[in-house]
Amino acid sequence: MTQNTQGKAGIVERIAGPAVIARNMYGAKMYDLVRVGQERLVGEIIRLDGDTAFVQVYEDTSGLTVGEPVVSTGLPLSVELGPGMLNGIYDGIQRPLDKIREQSGDFIARGIEVSSLDRDRKWAFTPNPSVQPGDQISGSSILGTVPEFSFTHKILTPPDKGGKLKWMVPAGEYTIDDTIGELEDGTKLRLAHYWPVRAARPVALKKDPSLPFLTGMRILDVLFPLVMGGAAAIPGPFGSGKTVTQQSVAKYGNADIVVYVGCGERGNEMTDVLVEFPELEDPKTGNPLMQRTILIANTSNMPVAAREASVYTGITLAEYFRDQGYSVSLMADSTSRWAEALREISSRLEEMPAEEGYPPYLSARLAAFYERAGAVRTMAGEDGAVSVIGAVSPAGGDMSEPVTQATLRITGAFWRLDAGLARRRHFPAINWNGSYSLFTPILDGWYRKNVAPDFPELRQRLQNVLQEEAALQEVVQLVGPDALQDNERLTIEAGRMLRQDFLQQNGFDPVDASASMPKNYGLMKSMLKFYDVAGNALKDGATIDEIIQNPVIEKLSRARYISETEFPAYNDALLTELDTTFKGVKA
Repeated sequence: MTQNTQGKAGIVERIAGPAVIARNMYGAKMYDLVRVGQERLVGEIIRLDGDTAFVQVYEDTSGLTVGEPVVSTGLPLSVELGPGMLNGIYDGIQRPLDKIREQSGDFIARGIEVSSLDRDRKWAFTPNPSVQPGDQISGSSILGTVPEFSFTHKILTPPDKGGKLKWMVPAGEYTIDDTIGELEDGTKLRLAHYWPVRAARPVALKKDPSLPFLTGMRILDVLFPLVMGGAAAIPGPFGSGKTVTQQSVAKYGNADIVVYVGCGERGNEMTDVLVEFPELEDPKTGNPLMQRTILIANTSNMPVAAREASVYTGITLAEYFRDQGYSVSLMADSTSRWAEALREISSRLEEMPAEEGYPPYLSARLAAFYERAGAVRTMAGEDGAVSVIGAVSPAGGDMSEPVTQATLRITGAFWRLDAGLARRRHFPAINWNGSYSLFTPILDGWYRKNVAPDFPELRQRLQNVLQEEAALQEVVQLVGPDALQDNERLTIEAGRMLRQDFLQQNGFDPVDASASMPKNYGLMKSMLKFYDVAGNALKDGATIDEIIQNPVIEKLSRARYISETEFPAYNDALLTELDTTFKGVKA
């Protein structure tokens, strides 16, 4: 979690839940990590007033008494970054839960101190041949590599350290505490280094987004895409599928590394994640998905202050892998629980509340978190990206509440979940009329070049059909389907087909759980072609009943279950059949 450094001791003056007020804290700084009480509970200074420090404690304060010591470490809350984090499950302040269990059993003992990384394991280090003694190196320079599962872990200098390299060890096996090199100013270099979680890691350049973050979910990749390095929000009421959607994106997204932060979620949901993720197979490599995943678990029964720390811990881990030149996806589930923790701490500190009791700086904190997403050129010249997908849990599904509205102003993609769709077993339950993406025009050039030249136009047509169908459904509810003309009934049939056979996906089906962009384009093209040729058949005198009963509709419905390798031939045959099936059909 952080280095163990002793500082001057203050005294506990007042305790209000997770908030502790300490006096005689001369010399302490904002966001210093402190140890509170005889049990040395972990806390962080969040306000200073003269010699009085306001501390948020990341552990249960039961039994803490006035007069106990508060010792500042003189260092900010930091995480240790290096080999051994992948396949790890941590709490909100980067303490590995498996090591905690070994020491304290099934419950986390207060004040427990465990190392974030394995200090005994030896790693096979290969120095970077382009870095030699006497070279001038900057922060985040790549010193060498270490194999970790099927992943190449790049060893970086700390971002705030640089200078002339004095010496470097040869290839061999080293622990994370061994010195592998030294700068001429005396700075020792290790396989791992510390970095404060509230400080964004510096980069050489923030790049304009140009590549899509593909999720494998048709409704997102086609209608509401996210760029690599973008930020998206998934708001939705209880039971609408936020966690399942994020898990699907984590599994099938095209990021190299996945960081999943369970921030204040129910214990049973987090248990599902902890049980399921180690058993999931990585579609890219066939290895366990956990080998490129880090889980941070902070359930709703854990101390509320640690919720805020957990999202900062997650984004810092993501930035570390980004600096190695990888694309990282960060799942924050859910930022509403984080905001509730802010509200509780703020009320304990007797700060002036704003809308619905949240602190006035809620929007600023959310923005500071989401703005750490982005596609960058690192200080070492690598190209990396952090894409952030945050779930929002508005009470009662009220999208006008402060956390949802603040998130909506910050993120570029808004994937609104609908409880009504979830009740009808339509998954993913994303409302196509209430969602949007600001990244669509940015990615049109990529779609034209890498998928099909007419992809944006087909997507627009698909959206138009869905909007027309939604408007007609309102008419049907008022006057019934018999009042509609045949061409309007065809629009409803085409809309139904797009909803059920294109936007809907079966997460339990090995083929339909994820779809590539070429397959998405093929499905969209064949379904819209059906709409066109059926419309022409109506003009030539066919009846809507003949069209709806045509067996080609069943083949269109079955297309999404055809494997990626067989789909091109299946779809070509389907397009050919559509060209001929309605010709000569007369009333």
